[in-house]
Amino acid sequence: MTGIRNNIPDWRLTLDGRDLSGAIRPRLISLTLSEKRGDEADQLDIVLSDDDGMLAIPPEGAVLRVHLGWLQGCDVTPGLIDKGSFKVDDVTHSGPPDQITIKARAADFTSEIRNRRAHSWSNTTLGAVLRDVAGRNGLSARIAPALASIALPTLSQSRESDVAFLRRLGQENDAVATIKDQHLIFAPKGAGQTSDGRALPTLTIRRRDGDGHSWQRQKRDGQEGVSACWHDRKAAKKQTVTEGKADGAKKLRKVYPDEASAKRAAKAEQRRLQRAPATLDVTLVLGRADAYPEARATVAGFKPEIDATVWLISEVTHRLGKGGGFRSDLKMETSS
Repeated sequence: MTGIRNNIPDWRLTLDGRDLSGAIRPRLISLTLSEKRGDEADQLDIVLSDDDGMLAIPPEGAVLRVHLGWLQGCDVTPGLIDKGSFKVDDVTHSGPPDQITIKARAADFTSEIRNRRAHSWSNTTLGAVLRDVAGRNGLSARIAPALASIALPTLSQSRESDVAFLRRLGQENDAVATIKDQHLIFAPKGAGQTSDGRALPTLTIRRRDGDGHSWQRQKRDGQEGVSACWHDRKAAKKQTVTEGKADGAKKLRKVYPDEASAKRAAKAEQRRLQRAPATLDVTLVLGRADAYPEARATVAGFKPEIDATVWLISEVTHRLGKGGGFRSDLKMETSS
């Protein structure tokens, strides 16, 4: 690629607010950052040389903050992008040659958010429930207005952790339920939007930017509808609602407390099925720190069917190496 040798990646790493970049830079063997879109915590893995025995082991619970980007180069945008904070979980010292491996996960995923709870709400909204969950975990809530206003006659959290509860609410409403940098984010999945409804930027990816790709079209299962059951208290029996074609419709196992909840769950699953047909994985030789899960991407230089698709990024893995390279692995799916 023209000018690739002149491309110089850049990064900054702080430990509990103290900039360690200068001290760490000559020791860096590898840095890997995996960004997820769902309830899985983003993860930061760093391998450092300790061949002189002078590198201190970071304390458990220390908070690392990482910025990634480019210092200069062709076909890149100089500057650093804040990729969030991460709490040190696991540290390994091995050798020879001596090195320290640090594993850190998104700082927001505390042990408290993984504890099981029992709670119930009545005559409320989805937004109010999510704000309750955010508040008891020390988070601020960023909820898409269309989702926040959904009325909930009743809702129960039964022996579920807040993480599992958020995952369930996301599935039932076809939403991204995640925690990023002290914010509980709940936004429509596949909408390519921020939690306040603003459009995320669309990335343009050319085949010549990549070092390899894998495209796969999956066979549809033939189900064009989804059915869900709900408990009709007045009639004292189960009722069924269907989104899409009733013939051969997929049946959800859960029995929902009211008709509106059943309809939302069926519609959410129908939208998920519609997104399934194709995936595209691309490795970019010039890393894109501006790539985020849920951002849209258009591609060029592949097959016509691939280029004609609007893609939705589902996962991003950034990799820095001691040789000076910065790469990004993108996993994408059809956006609708």
